[in-house]
Amino acid sequence: MQQTPQSRELEVLAAARWRVAAVLTTATLVSYFGFILLVAYNKPLMGQQLVPGLSVGILLGALVIVAAWAFTGAYVWWANGRYDKTIRQLRR
Repeated sequence: MQQTPQSRELEVLAAARWRVAAVLTTATLVSYFGFILLVAYNKPLMGQQLVPGLSVGILLGALVIVAAWAFTGAYVWWANGRYDKTIRQLRR
């Protein structure tokens, strides 16, 4: 069975989607587990006060949440800009 140019392009696009998802998932997991490991094994650092009422742990926890939003936004930006555009072109 011979592949059409469209099916080959769809395979390339699917592989790209998988790579983007894998990279962003890995980044999310590293940030989450990195934070948890710091909480578990470096309590003095996490408890250090940066300013009254704000510790390193609170700041890093907030940054983990912001990073998750950023990773989601990066995927949406990529999907809207490349993935959806290519799918629309392939449907024509």
